[in-house]
Amino acid sequence: MDHSTSLLRLIFLALGAALVVLVVRSAFRLPGDIDTTTTSLFDDGNGGSCTRFSPWACRQGRGDPRSKPSKPRRPSHESDVPRHPLDPLTVREVNRVRELLRAHPLFASAPSSLFVHSLELDEPEKSVVKSWRKGADPLPPRRAVAVVRFRGESHVLGVDLSEGDGAVTPLPVPASGYPMMNMDEQTSLCFAPFKDEAFNASLLRRGVRASDVACLPISLGWYGPAEENRRLIKSQCFSTEGTANFYMRPIEGLTVLVDMDTAEVLHVSDRGAGIPIPAAANTDYRHGHSAPTPAEAQAQGRHGYQTVRVPSMEPPAGGPGFELVDGHTVRWGGWEFHLKPDARAGMVVSRARVQDPATGEHRDVMYKGMASELFVPYMDPTEAWYFKTYMDAGEYGFGLQAMPLVPLNDCPRHARYLDAVFVAADGRPYVRENMICVFERYAGDIAWRHSESPITGMDVSANPYDSSASRFLDFFPCCLAPTMRVMLLHFPVLVTDE
Repeated sequence: MDHSTSLLRLIFLALGAALVVLVVRSAFRLPGDIDTTTTSLFDDGNGGSCTRFSPWACRQGRGDPRSKPSKPRRPSHESDVPRHPLDPLTVREVNRVRELLRAHPLFASAPSSLFVHSLELDEPEKSVVKSWRKGADPLPPRRAVAVVRFRGESHVLGVDLSEGDGAVTPLPVPASGYPMMNMDEQTSLCFAPFKDEAFNASLLRRGVRASDVACLPISLGWYGPAEENRRLIKSQCFSTEGTANFYMRPIEGLTVLVDMDTAEVLHVSDRGAGIPIPAAANTDYRHGHSAPTPAEAQAQGRHGYQTVRVPSMEPPAGGPGFELVDGHTVRWGGWEFHLKPDARAGMVVSRARVQDPATGEHRDVMYKGMASELFVPYMDPTEAWYFKTYMDAGEYGFGLQAMPLVPLNDCPRHARYLDAVFVAADGRPYVRENMICVFERYAGDIAWRHSESPITGMDVSANPYDSSASRFLDFFPCCLAPTMRVMLLHFPVLVTDE
């Protein structure tokens, strides 16, 4: 066999293979619901629809109806600038504060030992804010107030954010009390009990698997002279076996005293070994997670659950009647107010004004409104209960516990969303997306929204709606224990219990 014959055969084989590829690409189609991120040699950069299972979807101009549009990228907020005297701190400003604090002589020796518990705007004086006019006046000087812990001591500092060196000024520290917990701290405290031998032995005696246990830092407090000058908290544990609603399955009598600064377990109290853990049956209230068996449904004379009623997702006739200006100013029906997320209060409404129909002038209604606190003292004198005196805003933070609102589930199609910029323990900013939504709808009664902080890794929420013929503008955040919902026409701040 000469070389020319071998070359000819190779050419014919290559042509045959190319023909087979063309026939396959034009004659066969795979199901449109296959989704994989693994790309193929045919990938032309069109995104998720171009995969090794459907390379023909990669060609430019194909217009394949099965192609999935790429998810819009959320704004990073890195370029945000304040436009109103009450606008919250931006990403740039938080980063600036972090640099200044870590370089301050008080903390420069060990900046990694500096933990931020609160960082917020030091709002200008009320008279300055009320006299400010957009477009005519420059923004007042921006300042921040930081509450930090460094080597077991609390510090309150004012930080100048104007151009220049950025002065850091120590401020008076309250004579008693401790800072609000930050999220990093709350997370680490959930795992602290599992490092203690006595605690694990208690679980073993009760026959509870450690993998089914969730421990929560319940409330800070003073627990006697022996713990003087120590930042302590008591934790209670629950069984998550068989339900997401772990609060229904407490491990009664088992409490753990933890040093918050060192995560050291100081004492384990186990006085309820004879109290059984409640059963998990019928405790999970998520839709679709507690459906009866066919036999149970027939015995109860029904064929299943009714469809959950949801609010209208369509915008009102003529489109939304409100505006969101400069990210935080809301205008609707003659009303105007400033709206912003807050780590402690959850949501703050400021400079609420309404246009007088007789004169056309704006009349001040409220300078600043927010939920100041939600205090829940259980007042049971027993060892495992006496310390439960929740202060949800001051200890946990409504805003810090917020979870993103879900479009078309929590808020209708025409809603506008506000993200929050919060601060981690190391001083770095992070964004909590879709924390507040603003929308207009016909509704007469409050629609309660309850969510639980996703400690167990499961998102749990309940959202029953009712509707009537009154028109309101709604704006609310999704928070831990309470749900705050402010009805614009009346401006009450309504808070549910836990």
